[in-house]
Amino acid sequence: MSAADEILDIVDEHDRIVGQAPRGEAYARGLRHRCVFIQVRDASGRLFIHRRTPTKLVFPSLYDMFVGGVVGAGETYDDAALREAEEELGVSGLPRPVPLFKFLYDDGAGQSWWSAVYEVLCSSPVNPQPEEVAWHDFLPEAEVERRLTEWAWVPDGLAAFSRLRQHRGASGG
Repeated sequence: MSAADEILDIVDEHDRIVGQAPRGEAYARGLRHRCVFIQVRDASGRLFIHRRTPTKLVFPSLYDMFVGGVVGAGETYDDAALREAEEELGVSGLPRPVPLFKFLYDDGAGQSWWSAVYEVLCSSPVNPQPEEVAWHDFLPEAEVERRLTEWAWVPDGLAAFSRLRQHRGASGG
């Protein structure tokens, strides 16, 4: 089954399930669905950063400061976060990602999805999926901040990163 054929829950503005559709149709028709964003740090506190492959359905070849993806039909956000983190990092036995907050992402051009943001510590060596990740590294947060204006980033990841900084500022850490 291709990624475009994966069945997603379609949700309303309150994150209530209102139907199901294949991922390709959800993207093409701008149907609101669910996604997870997982910020990954190594034992030194550096952030996992990667560039998406040019074959990705959404935001090909752009940089991202999260791993993650869509929540499958009938899947919980928490289960999707662990599955996506392990798949994209190429590791098993990760601790369960810690949920931080949810927000409704809207690109202003007809694409919208509920986004659950998580964090996880990855102390294992990573082996990212070559079909998902074209380049990767763990970078100090200060370097990521410097790169925000230099590299082309996925817009939903930038929105999640901005909200995460606000969340951490509001919670004192």
